[in-house]
Amino acid sequence: MAARHGDEDGPGSGSGPASHPAPSASASASTGSAGSGLASGPASGSVGSASASGSEGSGSEGSASGGSASASGSEEPETTKAITLDDIRGAQKTLSGISRLTALEGSRYLSGLVGSPVHLKCENLQRTGSFKLRGGYVRISGLSPEERAAGVVAASAGNHAQGVALAASLLGVRSTVFMPEGAPLPKIAATRDYGAEVRLRGQIVDETMRAAQEYAERTGAVFIHPFDHPDIIAGQGTVGLEILEQCPEVRTVVVGIGGGGLAAGIAVAVKALRPDVRVVGVQAEGAAAYPPSLAAGRPVSIEAPVTMADGIKVGRPGDVPFQIIDDLVDEVRTVTEDELSSALLLCLERAKLVVEPAGASPVAALLSAPESFEGPVVAVLSGGNVDPLLMQRILRHGMAAAGRYLSLRLRLTDRPGALATLLGVLSTLDANVLDVSHVRTNPRLGLSEAEVELHLETKGTDHCEEVREALRGAGYTVMA
Repeated sequence: MAARHGDEDGPGSGSGPASHPAPSASASASTGSAGSGLASGPASGSVGSASASGSEGSGSEGSASGGSASASGSEEPETTKAITLDDIRGAQKTLSGISRLTALEGSRYLSGLVGSPVHLKCENLQRTGSFKLRGGYVRISGLSPEERAAGVVAASAGNHAQGVALAASLLGVRSTVFMPEGAPLPKIAATRDYGAEVRLRGQIVDETMRAAQEYAERTGAVFIHPFDHPDIIAGQGTVGLEILEQCPEVRTVVVGIGGGGLAAGIAVAVKALRPDVRVVGVQAEGAAAYPPSLAAGRPVSIEAPVTMADGIKVGRPGDVPFQIIDDLVDEVRTVTEDELSSALLLCLERAKLVVEPAGASPVAALLSAPESFEGPVVAVLSGGNVDPLLMQRILRHGMAAAGRYLSLRLRLTDRPGALATLLGVLSTLDANVLDVSHVRTNPRLGLSEAEVELHLETKGTDHCEEVREALRGAGYTVMA
């Protein structure tokens, strides 16, 4: 179910319609321009010194133990280059005809919750199924002829892998992508289809990252970091320019944060042209490295991040994006796994959009506290590459969180007709039985007892409680 939307139609084609037309040149000028006095303060879009040196962490898109590498495979020296609005505008020109102008779709349901218009920026419909092509293409296009000849190497379990593979292929550069041995088969196949040589190394992305860096040192290939490089951030920042063009009245932009490249780029673009717009970052509760890092004033690592949202499962912020996010992002929130799965289910059912858990994180934040967002709101759906098996588990998790799926165990007397009687009780409650497991021999059961595990389709949390109470009232011992 990976959201790959036909690259056979040529670079940059098939850009979706936006819910707002792009403003005219005069309208654009009214929101700010490169020559409109943006040289000072946060509105300049220029952030102070930042280091491109290594960052450690774990996660599909950037468990990085080293920074960007030169053609010789060694780390680049620290850079003090600020990322400016002009850099992002330059990246937009570089991406002309390459990346798609992705659609901005209105959401009636979310608008009703928030009390003002909510729009979804559909980067899940971008080429390769995520925003990663933008930064990858800008980074590789800036390499010297000698560096291009040496080829590029990346490490990723998903979106960054596919973005680098397609970007390198479009630029005629040889690419090698290291992926974990347990990476989903559809993502491995897609990365190969985009032109990369795929090598499977390691069980976790930390190990995969080390293998890619060793390859860079051994071969001279340029290591393409997933988020900790100014060119990557400038490329991702083009999403921010498009948001302002498509929804000039926007008041809040909500974006998921892993290593921070996308949020940093969007913040530079948005704050340069519209410093009044609030930028809110979202992390998964089990992989939230930014809140403690922002409190400490420097990137800090968290141990063993755990979340279904592998696209933002990063154990340490990148040095370059951290400084930008610290300066320009107004707030970083966290969301739970239940909120992520509910958001993914909502995107699928209400918006008819296939979105991965990381891409659904802004929607999860809107669902968790809709009254706290000033609209109009733009929520960035950063990607749609999700393994079908994972999607199946997440949807079931989301249905359970919404009270539409109920699993429970109960005990009953082991006698003929007992199971049929139980099913008869459930039929009167209008609970649809999806699966039944009947256990009669188990050390924890008495001689006259049986245990039944039920999976039911229900109609909400109230209905779930009604089912439980009715079963208890019928004399059954409900275990879960």
